[in-house]
Amino acid sequence: MDYKKDVIYQIYPKSFQSTTGKPTGDLRGVIKHIPYLKKLGIKMVWFNPFFTSPQKDNGYDIADFRAIDPIYGTMDDYMAMAKALRDNGIELMLDMVFNHTSTEHIWFQKALAGDKKYQDYYILRPGKPDGSLPTNWESKFGGPAWNKFGDTDLYYLCLYDKTQADLDWRNPDVRAELSDIVNFWMTKGVTGFRFDVINVIGKDEILVDAPPETESKKLYTDKPIVHTYLKELNQNSFGQDPEIVTVGEMSSTTIENCIEYTNPDNHELTMVFNFHHLKVDYENGQKWTKIPFDFTALKNILFDWQVDITAGNGWNALFWNCHDQPRALNRFGSPDKYRVESAKMLAAALHLLRGTPYIYMGEEIGMVDPYYSSLSQYDDIETFNAYKELTASGLEETAVMDIIRTKSRDNARIPMPWDDSEFGSFSTVTPWLTNPKTKDINVKKELESGSIFKFYQQLIQLRHDLDVISDGDITPYSRDHDQVFAYIRRLGTDRLLVLNNFYEKETEIEIPKEFVGDSRILLANYDVSADDIKTSYTLRAYETLALYVSE
Repeated sequence: MDYKKDVIYQIYPKSFQSTTGKPTGDLRGVIKHIPYLKKLGIKMVWFNPFFTSPQKDNGYDIADFRAIDPIYGTMDDYMAMAKALRDNGIELMLDMVFNHTSTEHIWFQKALAGDKKYQDYYILRPGKPDGSLPTNWESKFGGPAWNKFGDTDLYYLCLYDKTQADLDWRNPDVRAELSDIVNFWMTKGVTGFRFDVINVIGKDEILVDAPPETESKKLYTDKPIVHTYLKELNQNSFGQDPEIVTVGEMSSTTIENCIEYTNPDNHELTMVFNFHHLKVDYENGQKWTKIPFDFTALKNILFDWQVDITAGNGWNALFWNCHDQPRALNRFGSPDKYRVESAKMLAAALHLLRGTPYIYMGEEIGMVDPYYSSLSQYDDIETFNAYKELTASGLEETAVMDIIRTKSRDNARIPMPWDDSEFGSFSTVTPWLTNPKTKDINVKKELESGSIFKFYQQLIQLRHDLDVISDGDITPYSRDHDQVFAYIRRLGTDRLLVLNNFYEKETEIEIPKEFVGDSRILLANYDVSADDIKTSYTLRAYETLALYVSE
C-alpha cells in the first residue's frame, strides 16, 4: 500500500463476526465481510492479536506468536482470509506484542522450570534487603509492577497485568527471536506490522526506584536504546522489504522521539501512534476521571504534532478511535442529537490532516459507547482494576460507574452490528459483550439510508485524488478560535482550507481571501453553495467545511 495515500481499517477480531455459533468473532467472519471492506475503500486491515493466548488481556498476553488461537480458527482459516483479502486488494497488518509475553508462553514456563537461558529472556530481580519489591514501579493496570517468580527469591517485571511478563530486550537472543517472528509472518503474506507499546522496551540494566513525585514510567519510556533496538529489528526483518508498512504504539512519548522513530533516514518505523490528544478529558492527567474535554489543549496538541512532525520529516498515524479508547463521538461529538453531523465532522477533521488515517471498525457507521448499568456487563481487566481503586478511594458507586461508563476500553469493543436483529447478526448466541444499540445503529441501516459511510468513502477517495491531502504542508488557521479547529494544507499551487466546529453552538469565522471567489466546496456535512462562501462564514452545529483552490 501507499501509506501516504491509503487508509487503514482496524478490526478487533473478537467483535467483528462470529461464524461458529460461539459468542466471539473469528477469522472466517472477516472473510464474510470482505465485500464490505472493499466497498469502503480501505487498503489495509490492522488486526488486533489473534494468536494463542489465555485471553487475560484479550489477546495482548500471547502464549504462542506463531499459532492461531482456537477461538479464532486455524492457520488454514488465516491463510484463507489472507488470500481473500489480497484477492480484493486489501493487505494485512498484524499486531506484534513484543514488550511482554503471557506467563503461559513456553519461554516463561521453561524459565520457571529453571532453564537459565529462558530466565535471561525476562527481567528478573531479587527483592530489596528489607524484603520489599525490587523497585517502586507501578503497573499500567494498577498495583505494583513486580510479581513473585515461582518459588524463587526473585520477582519478574510486569508493567501491565501480572500474567504479562516483560521481555529483556538487552538479551540479543530475545531480539533474534522477535525478528524471527516478524519474518515468519512475512512468509504468511503479512505486509504491515503494528508494534504494541514498543517505546517501553528499553529498560536499563540497573533498575532503580522512581524518585518522589515522579511517575515510574519516566524511568523506562523512550530510552535512547529503543532507537538502537528498532534499527536492528528493521534491518533483520521488515526492513528487507521496502513495501512493508510499520506503526509503533508509543506510550507517553515526545514529538522529538517520534520524529526520530519515523524519519525514513533512520530506518526504524513508518509511522507512530501517540495518545496525547486523547488525554484532554483526563483530570490532572488521570484517566479514570470524568470532565469535559479541553478543546484548546486538543487543538494545540494536534497542531504541534502536525507541524513539528512535518518539519522533522516524520509521519503521523491519524486516529480518533481504537480498541483501547472510548468512542470519539461520545468524547468530542454529540452521540444523540447531532450524531451524524459530528461523526462526519470528526472524520473530516482527521482525514484531511497530514498522516495516515486509521478507521476503527464501526466508526464509519457512527457507532457510540454502550450504556451499561452494572459492572457485570464489562469484561476488561483494566476496568475491573479501576473499579476497585475508585471504590477504595471513597467514591460513591454512582460516581464510580459514571467514570467507568466514560472511560472503559470495552466501550470500543462491543460487537459490530450488521443489522437490527437482537445480536446485530454478529452471532447466534449472546455475544461476549452486548451491544444495546443495534436497532438504531447498524451496517444494514447505514448502507440503505445513512450518509456517514458514504462520507468516509468520499474522504478515502479524496486522499487518493488530491496530492495536497497526502503530501501537502499544514498551517494552523485561526488557532485561538474557541470553537473551531481549522487548518490550511498547501502543495504547489493547490490549497485546502478545512473548518471544523466542535460544538453545538453556531459560530462565525473569517474566510481567508485566497478561498473567497475562486474556491470550490470539496467537502461539507451540510448543504452549502458557492454563494455562501464570503469573507465570513457561520458554522452550524458540528459543521465541517473544506474549500479547495487549484491554480
